[in-house]
This record gives sequence, structure tokens and C-alpha cells, in this order.
Amino acid sequence: MFFEAFKATIVGVGQSFILGAIGYLIIKRNFLGAEGLNALSRLVIEITLPLLIFCRLIRDFDPGLYPQWWIFPLLSIAITLLALAVGFIFLGFSRKTQEKLQFLSLVSFQNSGYLPLVLFASILPKDKADVMFIYLFLFLLGFNLLMFSFGTYLLTYSKSKKFDWWSMLNPPVIATLAGLLLVFLGAGKFIPGFVLKPLEMAGDCTLPLATFVVGGNIAAIRCARSYNKAIALMSLVKLVILPGLGLWLVYQFKLPDLVGLLIIMQLAMPPATNLSVIVSQYKQEDCLISQGVFYGNILSILTIPLFLSLYFAVSMLK
Repeated sequence: MFFEAFKATIVGVGQSFILGAIGYLIIKRNFLGAEGLNALSRLVIEITLPLLIFCRLIRDFDPGLYPQWWIFPLLSIAITLLALAVGFIFLGFSRKTQEKLQFLSLVSFQNSGYLPLVLFASILPKDKADVMFIYLFLFLLGFNLLMFSFGTYLLTYSKSKKFDWWSMLNPPVIATLAGLLLVFLGAGKFIPGFVLKPLEMAGDCTLPLATFVVGGNIAAIRCARSYNKAIALMSLVKLVILPGLGLWLVYQFKLPDLVGLLIIMQLAMPPATNLSVIVSQYKQEDCLISQGVFYGNILSILTIPLFLSLYFAVSMLK
């Protein structure tokens, strides 16, 4: 059972990394420069991903079928806090505040949207993948609230900097809230098909474009200095300890298969590539972020299939 699950999972992971490799080559071969990659990233974050979220919620989300939908945003916050707590245990590697904060950021914020979208589509039957997309979009509501507020604050921390509450209202969050509002008001069904269809077509571009961005961001990383001990600790915590802890929690609480898969998937993901974008945008010293994102994504090629296969092998999900 394990080897069958591993084979199926590594095929799904391999498909996503082939797409990522295309994005990597696009940057390495100078088809796009830094400005082009930034524009592509903004296109995904501000246009196609919000449209994908909005249209999938309008089309597939039924509050009657998901009465406990509110659990998923809270689950994302709980996973981030769990990772943050585990990360605190390993902060003794450095005395520098900025290095510690960047280490915590790498451990706490994963590639929660891009890779899971591709993997769910690759390794699950369509009916279960559609359900997982809804779970994921609801999960991202809580994650994006933290990532683009607390995450940014963590990476740009200074004693004089105040928390910006408006930073929590980013395009993916707004799209999720708008979609949920229309669904609960029953207004989504009144959106004409000729309006919704092109929006869906634009949203469906998210998967390949987002994976191109992941590969492109890795190609754009420049490492001026090695932080071998910190990166080794980050990889151990992020790619081994956290998904291992997730397997134990899912087993102990006997969670539903798809919910358990979402938890394992999120805990097994490498650090979010958007961390490097935030560091660059706010002109912060890049102590660990670029190297952590780079090596985390490379190592996850092996660790993601391993932990997903372990989960598939012990669950009833096929």
C-alpha cells in the first residue's frame, strides 16, 4: 500500500515540479527579468487566484454541505501557531534578532496555495479534488490574513513599526469574503453565465502560472552567504518534524480523510516563496529567506511524497 501511494504521489509532485522547472528556465534563460517575474507574481496574487477562489466558491460552495466551513480558517491559524511554537524551540542557533525572525517566518509560513492546488488536482479523483479546493480556499482565508499581515510584520520588524491592520485585506481574502457573502445571500446564482464563464477561464490559469512563479522565484534567488546550520534546522523542522507531528495528530484525533489530507499537505509544504518577495519589497536584509526557500523547495521533492504516501497508506483515502 505504501509503495503504491508513494508512486501515485510522486507522479503528482513530479508534474508540479515539471511546471516549476519551466518557470525556472524562463528566468534562467532571461525570457523574463526581475520586473517580469514580479508582474507575473502580481498577476497571480491579485487577479487569477482571487478569480479562481471567487468562481469556485460561487460554483461549488454550498453552506448546507459544509456547515462547519468556519473551521478551516481557524485550522490555518492553528497550524501557523503550531509551527511558530515548534520553531521557537530551535532558536538557539543565533543571537541575532533578524536571523531568528526570518527562521520563524520560514518555519511558520508554507507554500499553502500554489503547490497544494496542483497536487490535489494531480493525485485525487475529480470529485474529491473539487471538495479539497473548497477546503483549501477556506483554509487560505485564515492563512492569507496572517501571511500578509503578521508575516510581513515579522519580516520587517522594528521597534518603531506599528502593525498595519489594513494589510489583512488583500485580494485573495477580499475574493473569499465576497464569494462567501454572495453564497450566503443566495445572490451567486443570479450572476449570468456569460459573465461567470470568462472569469472562470481566467481563474483556471492560476495553476500553471502559479507554478511558473514558484520556479521563477527559485531561479531568481541569489545567495551571498551560507547559513548551513540554520537552513539544516529549518529543513528538519519544516519538512520532517511538522509533517510527522501532523501524522500523529491526525491519527490521534481520527480526523476525516480529506481534512487529514489537508493538514498533512499543509504541514509538509516547503516555505512560502512569497517570503522572498516580502523581504525584497520592503528592502530588508536577506539573512536566511532566499536560501531557506531554495533548499526547502528542493528537499521537499522527496519529503512531500514520503509523508503523503505515509498518510495514504494508513488512511482510507484512495
